[in-house]
Parts: sequence; structure tokens; C-alpha cells
Amino acid sequence: MDKNNSSVNKSTRGKFLSALIVFSLTGQIAWVVENMYFNVFIYKMFGANETEISLMVALSSVAATITTLLIGALSDKIGKRKIFISGGYILWGLSILSFALVNKGTIGAIFPMATSVSAICITITIILDCVMTFFGSGANDACFNAWLTDSTDSSNRGMAEGINAMMPLVAILAVFGGFIGLDTSKEESWTIIFLVIGIAVILIGILGFFIISDPEIKTEENKHYFRNIIYGFKPSVVKKNPKLYLYLLLFTIFGTSIQVFMPYLIIYYEKSLLMSDYVFIMAPAIVLAAVFTAIWGRMYDKLHFNKSVVPSLSILALGYLILIFARTHVPVFIGSLLMMCGYLSANAVFGAVIRDNTPQNKAGMFQGLRIVGQVLIPGIVGPFIGAMVLKGAKKEIIDGVSTFIPNENIFIGALTVEVVLALALGIIIWVVKRHEKG
Repeated sequence: MDKNNSSVNKSTRGKFLSALIVFSLTGQIAWVVENMYFNVFIYKMFGANETEISLMVALSSVAATITTLLIGALSDKIGKRKIFISGGYILWGLSILSFALVNKGTIGAIFPMATSVSAICITITIILDCVMTFFGSGANDACFNAWLTDSTDSSNRGMAEGINAMMPLVAILAVFGGFIGLDTSKEESWTIIFLVIGIAVILIGILGFFIISDPEIKTEENKHYFRNIIYGFKPSVVKKNPKLYLYLLLFTIFGTSIQVFMPYLIIYYEKSLLMSDYVFIMAPAIVLAAVFTAIWGRMYDKLHFNKSVVPSLSILALGYLILIFARTHVPVFIGSLLMMCGYLSANAVFGAVIRDNTPQNKAGMFQGLRIVGQVLIPGIVGPFIGAMVLKGAKKEIIDGVSTFIPNENIFIGALTVEVVLALALGIIIWVVKRHEKG
């Protein structure tokens, strides 16, 4: 009897880990294209400036937040995650495929009288980005993350979050490594990127119908859909879950720091440091940071929040400091490695502590609140700060349009935000300890 139960538990655990790894990785690959490659796409193909890039990131963040609020609450009401995850991934993949049609030849033929085809292409990309974000956020941000919360507990949440948090870097490695031979200054290269990623996401969505197990969710108290949408923003709910909201505040400041530099990172390596071989710097740094993050996720289960978040943020700050001054390959590698280790391990710690403090059977409702802190505010404020610190940066002419070359100010801005985070962290740790003693 015990052997049979042990066998069932191992089988269930294996199925859970398979779904976690496959869907987390594929989702992050799609988000790498959206968060990092779209910026490069409109920069290289159409000469987008820093204001247009920050606008695209901001509108995408708004779309992600609204979608997560709506779909997360709906999945709580219905009590199902699988259909939203798998169906959403299929639609997500189809929307990625549509970007293969955005090029000056196709758009110029549709708008022959246009005075600036590049401007139209930028506008269409921003609109399609919001559409793609709707499908991606519904499937990944709302339902996959709610499923992950439902499927774990305080004994293994750090482990699961460590795996989940390392996937953005693994995804960067997969995308950069997979497309290393492509010249991103050519339209046909982008067509290949969008086709490959779009088809991969569709196939994983289909696979999800077979490998995802829906956890049992009690839906009796979640029947009122429109009340559920705003549930996480009610003052009464805030009073019942003060620690959750304090940790979300810290997560928001942390995410803002990351978004100051992240939209401009690849362009910075290529244009400011003139490192066309940046993939060979990033690849080993990504592998090492991914391993570190997986290990650090397990440390959260042992050390808990306070003792695991401080080292992560310290490593991140050291990475920023080195990148501010680094100009050659070895220092840039060291700075990038520390930045990535700090970023991903802190992301895992914040993700785990937020899941630990999320009310049971309401994970979907709180995903919208999490996205406000993780995506909306950082996605608007961070790139805005990045654009501000880049005012006065060197200019370059692309497709007849004057655009910018990012400089080390993006890391100075990010470090400044992290100083604010350190102050807030100290205050909140003190408040939480006093609350627990009282």
C-alpha cells in the first residue's frame, strides 16, 4: 500500500515538474521575444526612438494587467486552469505568427500613400503587441501562475519558484543561441524568429491538454465574477493580508529597477559597447545564473524571506556597479553574471513569499494584483526612468530617422531605484516583525 502511494506520488510529482518546466520555459521564450526582441525589432527595422520603445512597454504592461485581472478572476469562478492555459498558449502562438507580416514591403503595399511606412510599422507593432499580450497574459500571467500557486505549498514553493524564476534566463539563452546565425538587421531573419516561436508556443499549448492536471479549486465563494475582479483591491482584504501587500510593494520597486535597463540591454551591448558577439558573453553567464537561481529557490524553503532576499539584492547591486564602469569583455561578463544572479534569485524569493501569503482558492484573483506590482507599475515607471536618464545620449541615423544609443546611465538609474528598495525593505522587515510580535 505504501509502495503504491509512493509510486503515485512520484508519478504526480513528475507530471507536475514536466508541466512546470515546459510551460514556464515556453512562456518565457515568448516573453523574451516580446520584452527584449520587439524593442530590437522596431529599433533596427523602423528606427524607433526611446519614447516609442517606452510607450510600447507601457501599453503592453497595461494590457497585461487588465487581462490578468479579468482572466484570473474568471478562472477562479470556473475553477479550471488547464483550458485557459492550453487554449491561451495556442492563441498566443497564433498572435506571434502575425508579426511575420509586419515589414515595410507588406505595410507599404497596404498603405501606398503613407508618408512614413516606418511610423505605421511601429504603430502596428505596438497594437499587435497589446493583442499578443492579451493572449499571453491570460494564459501565463493569470492562469499558469495561479495553477503554480494551487499546485504547491510552503514545503516546496521555493523549489518550484526557483525553477520558474530561472526560466527567463534559460529562455534568453535558447532564443539567443537558437537564432545566433541570424542577422537581425534583415527582415527575413525576423520572419524566421516569429514563425519558429509562434509554432513552438502553439505546439506546447496542444501538449498542455495532456500533461496539465487541474488542482481542485473550491468555487462556491467565487461565484460573483465582477466582485472577484476587484477583490484584491478592497480595503478589507488589504487589512486581512497586510504582509502580502507589503511584499507586493517591495516586488514593485524591485521590478521597476529591472525595467529601467532591461528594455535597452541588448541595444546597449551592441551599440554602446560595440559587442556584436554579446551572445558569447551572455550564454555562460545565463547558464551559471540559472543554476544559481535553482539552488537559491531551495534556500528560500530553508531560510525564508528575510535571510534569502538580502543576499540576492546585494548581488544585483554589485552587478549594477560593475556594469556602470565595465567596457571590455571580462568585466562586462562578471557584471552581467552578478546582475542576472541577483535579478533571478530575488525574483524567485519575491515570487515564493507572495505565493506563501496568497489566500487559498483565490490565486486567480490575486494574479491581477501581482501583475500590477510585477508588470504594470514597473513597466510604466521603469522604462520612463530609462528614457529620462538617456536624454542627451548619442544619436544614430536608422532608416533616415535619428534615434538613440543607450549608455551606462541605465544602470545608474536602476541602482538608484534599488537604493530606494533597500530602504523600503528595511522598514517593512521591521514592521512585519513588530506585527508578528504584537
